[in-house]
Amino acid sequence: MSAMAKTSIHQTDLARKRLARRKAKEKRFRYAGVTAVVIAMVMLGWLVVSLVGTGYTAFFQHYLTITVTLDENILDPNGARDADQLRKANYRKIIQQALYARFPEVTYRRSKRALFQIISASGATNHVRKMVYQDPNLVGRELTIVVPVSDDVDQFLKGYIDRKAPEELRRVSDQQIAWVDQLVTSGELVRKFNWRFFTAADSRDPELAGIAGAVVGSIMALGVAFFLSVPIGVGAAVYLEEFAPKNRLTDFIEININNLAAVPSIVFGLLGLAVFLNFFGLPRSAPLVGGMVLGLMTLPTIIIATRSALRAVSPSIIDGALSLGASHTQAVFHHKVPLAASGILTGSIIGMAQALGETAPLLMIGMVAFVTEIPTNIMEPASALPVQIFLWSDSAERAWAERTSAAIIVLLIVLISMNAIAIFLRSRLERRW
Repeated sequence: MSAMAKTSIHQTDLARKRLARRKAKEKRFRYAGVTAVVIAMVMLGWLVVSLVGTGYTAFFQHYLTITVTLDENILDPNGARDADQLRKANYRKIIQQALYARFPEVTYRRSKRALFQIISASGATNHVRKMVYQDPNLVGRELTIVVPVSDDVDQFLKGYIDRKAPEELRRVSDQQIAWVDQLVTSGELVRKFNWRFFTAADSRDPELAGIAGAVVGSIMALGVAFFLSVPIGVGAAVYLEEFAPKNRLTDFIEININNLAAVPSIVFGLLGLAVFLNFFGLPRSAPLVGGMVLGLMTLPTIIIATRSALRAVSPSIIDGALSLGASHTQAVFHHKVPLAASGILTGSIIGMAQALGETAPLLMIGMVAFVTEIPTNIMEPASALPVQIFLWSDSAERAWAERTSAAIIVLLIVLISMNAIAIFLRSRLERRW
């Protein structure tokens, strides 16, 4: 036999070249995959760094400690301690007198106006008004209070306004900078953790704005969506997967469920506007309506996730139950559904996380109201955290930019936590057979 006949076809030069080309393609594919992952991680890291770098300063706020005299001649000249009179009193003058007493050298009207602008006028006056309204006996006393500074001074102290820039290009004058430096040196003006950001509702003044109202509105809407979509979605999925006859009608329903999962969320907002608001006459900007819209939007996701979880259960479980005399209903609800519970729960949590981050449907039903009070029930006007972020991002002042980023950080933390809980529950509740 010749030497050529003894050579395997896999050892020829042509075969070696084909093998080399195949290995080169596999190598390029691996490199492309690694490159894609690296690029994705870099972009994600850039996003996180950008958000944290812009928004972390919103978690701190500068406050001024001043001594005010609650002059009875200004607040309650009649001495009646009438609630309406105390609420309408001129607290602005009380704050102004306290500042003028701290800087007695300031005598010109223009300088006095500039001095008053270093604090949050609304924050200081409302703080004193609330104290006096709750305890009228404070009238006539001298109190030491802590009030937030204005957003311009706060941004200056955080380094966003360059003191070396020309005065005409700054929102803080040289005179105001001198006063601020003096207050910082004396320890009267300090930086503290901004609890107001987490406990207050929205405000027209950025130094007073918080996310509490939006968070409560989101929780209420999410609660309505959960109690509406999860029972209906799981029940519909169990019926379609286990009990519904296989015919054209069920095929049509399944196709439409899959299509609804891909419909833009704003379409559900239009549906809520047409049905819940215009037809049923439910109140605009209410968490009830927002939750109903979000519940409709998450229904397809929950149905699809539940059906996938049911299909993942081995058919031998049902066969074993049936062979022991259980009915089909008993086999499904006593054996198959409990084994699919981890997947059902995970799909429901992911659906709720998706609903929490939605903005477009809430905009369509009017949950963009300027709400300065924290809602107490699902029928009161409220906002939602994604909508609050949308509204703040449209404001021009620099202080709103950091609060927008801070609110996004809070929303991302909540969404990541919800997904982490879903993964944890799946790993803990999943049963293997």
